[in-house]
Amino acid sequence: MRQYDFAPLYRSTVGFDRLFSMLDTLGSGENAQSYPPYNIERTGENAYRITMAVAGFSDTELSIESRENGLTVKGEKAEETAEGSEFLYRGIAGRAFERRFQLAEHVEVRGASLKNGLLHIDLVRVIPEALKPRKIEIATANANARSIEATAA
Repeated sequence: MRQYDFAPLYRSTVGFDRLFSMLDTLGSGENAQSYPPYNIERTGENAYRITMAVAGFSDTELSIESRENGLTVKGEKAEETAEGSEFLYRGIAGRAFERRFQLAEHVEVRGASLKNGLLHIDLVRVIPEALKPRKIEIATANANARSIEATAA
């Protein structure tokens, strides 16, 4: 995997240091998790959905926590004690997991549902009115001159 040097970008950007450090850690293979598998999809202009395959987990064994710009999904499987049975092969993973997602600013969790072994987490980006683009009227020199003349008379 290639390593990128973001040092030149630090000179011309302010406040993006957290983004660059996240990009640095993204490429490292030591933090790579593969369980449980998940998808991230865009369902609208400002809507997203995270889908995780959590087969074998019930809604009581899963927890979702949203804090600041992070989302944490945990799964803790209760110990099964089946008397009189013995597993010859155990291919369905039921181990505990913790998956963390970094959310962009103004992204909120709208809801979660569990259906057919898939956990769906719906996210929406809510942009505050103060940050939305707004149209600025341009005043012309003639309009200013007329308004000054009208007040002088």
